[in-house]
Amino acid sequence: MAIGLGGATRRSWGSSRTSAPARGRARTRPEPPDPADPTDPAERPRRPRAVLVDVYGTLLHVEALRRRFLDVGRPEHEYDLVLARALRDSTGLALAGTPASFAEVLGEAVRAVAGPTVSDDAVDHVVSGMHDLPRHPDAEPALAVLARSRIPAWAMAQGSGAHTTGALDGNGLRSFLRGTVATDDLTAVPPQREAYRLACAAARIEPSTTAFVSSQPYLVHGAMRAGLVGALVLRGDARRPATLPAPHACGTTLVTAVEALLALPA
Repeated sequence: MAIGLGGATRRSWGSSRTSAPARGRARTRPEPPDPADPTDPAERPRRPRAVLVDVYGTLLHVEALRRRFLDVGRPEHEYDLVLARALRDSTGLALAGTPASFAEVLGEAVRAVAGPTVSDDAVDHVVSGMHDLPRHPDAEPALAVLARSRIPAWAMAQGSGAHTTGALDGNGLRSFLRGTVATDDLTAVPPQREAYRLACAAARIEPSTTAFVSSQPYLVHGAMRAGLVGALVLRGDARRPATLPAPHACGTTLVTAVEALLALPA
């Protein structure tokens, strides 16, 4: 295992007095309020006191993994299939109460997509590429902005803590971070609400005063549902799906997303 203002319209609960429904009209149950609804002054996002930054895809450039498929004679498009399958399976296993290490799930995804003829060496070569990913050009400048603002930051990653810290060390990014929280050490996987709360507990920070930054809209949505401030990075042609509510902060680079977070009211 990436921050524009926005939110849903406040829902009306009506008066305390109710009237009988019109004949032939179905009685409807009012929807509960959205806990992430920023139209309520008590729920409006505030400038965070701590930040969790998504690693894979936000700090590190996962697309570089494509060349590993070419190295072992596999077509480049298998990267997309393997990654989607691995994320699906890791989340599904966690929801079923049987979480597995992301490296194992990724390896099995390679075998499933490539077929029975793929060698163990080829699978290992692809999976080990997760430990040798380059950083995004805006990663260090964004972490530097947080450091200058005295906002402590932790990396939150899908997979092993040891492998993630090694990848961050190799890119010179770990010196900007207070630590790393990895899903292999938790009993939940984002976008499960509990994953974010467990990550905050591991870092000893409060979810209500913590922001989660990612380039993955569904992960930001999960963080907001868990009570964190959600920050979305939309690089290049990326767009937010219309099915998801707007994040609390947004930017076209990691730097501008972090700056949008810092511009929130204290």
